[in-house]
Amino acid sequence: MEIVVVGAGQAGSSLVSKLRALGFDGGVTLVGEEPVVPYQRPPLSKAYLLGDMELERLYLRSEEFYREQNITLKLGAAVTGIDREHKELHLGEERLGYDLLALTTGSTPRRLPAAIGGDLEGVFTVRTLADIDRMQPELGAGKKALIIGGGYIGLEAAAVCAKLGLDVTLVEMADRILQRVAAPQTSDYFRALHEDHGVDIREGIGLEKLIGEGRVSGALLTDGEELAADVVIVGVGIAPCTQIAELGGLMLDNGIKTDAQGRTSDPSIFAAGDCASFPHGEGRIRLESVGNAIDQAEVVAANMLGAETPYVAKPWFWSDQYDTKLQIAGLNTGYDEIVTRDGEGGAVSFWYYGEGKLLAVDAMNDSRAYMVGKRLIEGGKSPDKAAVADPGTELKALLKA
Repeated sequence: MEIVVVGAGQAGSSLVSKLRALGFDGGVTLVGEEPVVPYQRPPLSKAYLLGDMELERLYLRSEEFYREQNITLKLGAAVTGIDREHKELHLGEERLGYDLLALTTGSTPRRLPAAIGGDLEGVFTVRTLADIDRMQPELGAGKKALIIGGGYIGLEAAAVCAKLGLDVTLVEMADRILQRVAAPQTSDYFRALHEDHGVDIREGIGLEKLIGEGRVSGALLTDGEELAADVVIVGVGIAPCTQIAELGGLMLDNGIKTDAQGRTSDPSIFAAGDCASFPHGEGRIRLESVGNAIDQAEVVAANMLGAETPYVAKPWFWSDQYDTKLQIAGLNTGYDEIVTRDGEGGAVSFWYYGEGKLLAVDAMNDSRAYMVGKRLIEGGKSPDKAAVADPGTELKALLKA
C-alpha cells in the first residue's frame, strides 16, 4: 500500500512518523512545497529571529531520520492536481500514485492588498523560514517598525522588534488587542507589558494604506495620522490552505471538511492540522495550534491503518513575549465570567466560566495553574470560583474537589 502525505509541516511530519511507529511497512511519501525538511514554526518569529536558535535546531527530525524510516521526501514540490479516479497526485509533469492520501497543508498568513501597499518592499508576514530569513536583516536597532494587527502573531513580532532595539508602533483595528481570542483582562495584561517595553499600542485604529515608492516608508492610519516606517510586519490572521483540496473537488467548511476520524468527502483522502475542520460538540471547529497538529495527525495516521478512532480535541496554546510565557488550556467560546487568580512572583491566571462551567484558562508565568486548569477542563470538572480566586487555595486541591 502506498500512502502519500501532502504538506511537510508539523502535522505532516507527525503523521508519517506515526505511520512507521504503528508498524506500517508500505510506501510512505511526504510532499512539501518548501525546499527544507519539516521544521518548528513557533520559534521562527522568536528564538530564531532573535538569533538565539540555529537552523538545525528548528528541524523536527533530521533528514537521516526520514532515510532510516524509509520515508521518501519530495521537497520543493508543488502539487498541481489530484486525479481521484486514478488515485494520482500531479506534481507538474510527475504522477505520484497513492492508495491513501492525507492533506496536512496547514495555513497561510493573510496579506495586505497590493492596492494599499501590501506588495511594497519592507512589508513582511510571519509564517515560513524564508519569511524570517528575508526579514532578519531589516530589523536593525533604531529603525521604525510598524506592526499591523494585535493578535498573538503581531504581539510576538512587537516583542522581538522591541528586544532588538527598534522603535515599535502596533495598530489594532478592533477596540482592544486580542479581542477575538481573549478576555479584556488578558488584553490589559499584555497591553501593559508591551507599553512597559516601549511599544506604542494604538487600538481602535486601522490602516488606510502604506506609503512608499517601491519600498515602504510610512503608513496612513484611519484616524488621519501619518507614521514613518522602515519595516512593516503584518499579523492579521491566517487562512487554511485549501487549494489542493479544491483541485480535487473535496468538500470545504472553514477548511477541508473531515469527519471525526479525519476522512474528507473522499474516503481515500484524509486531512489534519490547521487546514482541517472537524466535528466538535454540536458544531465544527478548526484549530490553529501545534498541539492539534500533532494529536490530530497521529489519530489520522492510526485511522488510515484502520483504527476508526474519533479525534477528541484537547486544545492548548502558548505565546512567548519578553519574559512572559502565556499558556492557554481549553476554548473560551461562550464565557460569561472571568475569575482572576494571583500567583507567586507576579504570576496571574484568568479562568473562563460559561454558565458555571470551566471552559478555559489563560496563565501568565503560572505553569501550575495552566496544568491544573487543563486537567480540570479535560476531566469535565468545574471548581468553585471562590476557591480558584483565593490565593490560599492549593491548586492541586481543586483536582480532588
